[in-house]
Amino acid sequence: MASMLGSPLSGNVNSGRAKRSLGKTKRNIIFGVAAVSVIPFLLSTFAASVTIGTGALEFGQGSQQAIACDDTVFIALGEEWHANPSATDSSDGFFRIRTATISNLNLETCKGKKLRLRMIDGSSAEIGIGSTPDAKVLQIQIPNEVPTSNNVDPQSLSLTYLTGLGQPLVGTLAASVNLNVSGVSVYDGTPLTSTSADVMFFLDPTSTLVNINGESVRRATVETVNNPN
Repeated sequence: MASMLGSPLSGNVNSGRAKRSLGKTKRNIIFGVAAVSVIPFLLSTFAASVTIGTGALEFGQGSQQAIACDDTVFIALGEEWHANPSATDSSDGFFRIRTATISNLNLETCKGKKLRLRMIDGSSAEIGIGSTPDAKVLQIQIPNEVPTSNNVDPQSLSLTYLTGLGQPLVGTLAASVNLNVSGVSVYDGTPLTSTSADVMFFLDPTSTLVNINGESVRRATVETVNNPN
């Protein structure tokens, strides 16, 4: 198990292959909201809501990993080897991002809100995380009724892709999602509950449409949106 994440305002993630495994890779996170690709520059220095379009987008606060409805959440990126043979080396490949898990999420204080995930590369650009180039965001809606059992139904969680500006996309959904309130946390192995749940996004379980090289991911962002409609 890798060590606990530092401040989301700290430097870039070192992702040397020597430290990789098929397990979880912790990354630095900036928690906040942005409608353009300069997310790393919108530092989480205050807790507030601003209205953009029809939703109130909530910011986290300070140096802790936080969103407005929960003061401490964590993220773990899971990787697996993806074969990509070249003309000169049949063993070529890379570690692809298989999962992104948001852990220690309080479903009671965050109920009814939309939860969004983005990934950022080293040039501060949003990485496409879906089956179409415009898919920059994965979103679910946290149930209004606090769940008492694990939910693996993407339709009931309203799993969808969004553009970087937050517009819904129609097309093939390569991703899937698990919302877990029982078992143990992917992040640190502690027991899961409704006040300390895991939301695990699978970017593409088939590894046929979405294969993001883990070396390219420098930051991940988590957002809540208070817009139930």
